[in-house]
Amino acid sequence: MSWLLFGVFVVLMCAAVPLAVTLGLSGVAVIVAAKMGIMSVPNTVYSGIAKYPLIALPVFILAGMIFERSGVAARLVRLAESIVGKSAGGLAVAAVLVCMILGGISGSGPADAAAVGAIMIPAMTRVGYPREFSASLIAAGGSTAIVIPPSIALIIYSVLVPQASVQALFAAGLVAGLLCGVALILAAMVFSRINGWGANDPEPAPPFWRSMREAGWGLLAPVIILGGMRSGAFTPTEAAVVAVAYGLIIGLVVYRTMTWKQVWDLLADSAEISAVILFMVGLASLFGWAVDTIGVFNEFARWLTSTGTSETSVLLAITFMLLVAGTALDATATYFVFLPFLLPVAQAYQWDLVWLGIVVTINVAIGQFTPPTAVNLMVTCRLAGITMESTIRWCAWLVVAMTAMLLVLTFVPEIVLFLPRYLGYL
Repeated sequence: MSWLLFGVFVVLMCAAVPLAVTLGLSGVAVIVAAKMGIMSVPNTVYSGIAKYPLIALPVFILAGMIFERSGVAARLVRLAESIVGKSAGGLAVAAVLVCMILGGISGSGPADAAAVGAIMIPAMTRVGYPREFSASLIAAGGSTAIVIPPSIALIIYSVLVPQASVQALFAAGLVAGLLCGVALILAAMVFSRINGWGANDPEPAPPFWRSMREAGWGLLAPVIILGGMRSGAFTPTEAAVVAVAYGLIIGLVVYRTMTWKQVWDLLADSAEISAVILFMVGLASLFGWAVDTIGVFNEFARWLTSTGTSETSVLLAITFMLLVAGTALDATATYFVFLPFLLPVAQAYQWDLVWLGIVVTINVAIGQFTPPTAVNLMVTCRLAGITMESTIRWCAWLVVAMTAMLLVLTFVPEIVLFLPRYLGYL
């Protein structure tokens, strides 16, 4: 049955069938061949999406879109510029910082890259940064959005792996996401100082207190979301609703940058994106159920441990595999394709499943700005008016910087796990 499952999967992928349909049809093929009962198909699809944590997914998507269009990004940029100043590398550091803060609101890499890139790429180009470098850096900074909470990717992972709670994943992702951002900041500062980018900016830095006052409303959003969950005031799902309400207040009342017509358009756009993700979740659950039923990966995990393969070799192989897959698949697809294989291996080696989720998600984040199918890079290249091929030189160095941090987090799990342990989530 395993040959049938993966044979159908490979054939359909080669035929350019959409991934969600490929995963679903592969599962259906095994169900029919094994005579498990065709009625298990709708039941499995329904049970795949009828899970309480998934209620937060469309609401967090809506919250991210509201904050993206409410003018928060521009005010955060001015605040970051007032903090880092106008020295060489200042705007590059500011770009990554704003990406990380917005990531703590939107949870979406492409949305993060689009909001920051529209503001920062013209500003960085004006003071001497190459557009290729600016596009690469903002695409890389935007990738931290799927690691820093509230991450849509981590919510989906918690549904697929119930042993890893949303709260524990968010706490672990906060540490890992900040460290990935630091790695990108260090790389950006090195290149900026070597080349003198941004050293001759004629405009003075914005006044700090005025910038803080204007951006304060946006800065409060991650505090309200994460602080409310930590204090027990609301669950992750309720936090998403609070984020939407707070974003509407900022956009409609405080900044007055949105109209009710735009809110209606945002509702329609977020519903469309949510439907696509949930459609994939529902059909891909068939694939996961079929894999669990035939038990092919459980047998593989037992074989792997019986051969005496070292844990280090397995981790390096998995990291390389996920880095390659991340260039072609998004987080949802990566989870559904690889978790049926990774979970038995993790259980065999007694790996922590929260740590595993963070490691897999960082691999996917790196893929978001690694050509040829880098979704974040597509967005920033379009904003910069350049080709993706022209960014490879800079993307390669940023991939090295973030991969180095990934390897540290992979081989020193306690860095990822100390905060969720301290907060009592593990």
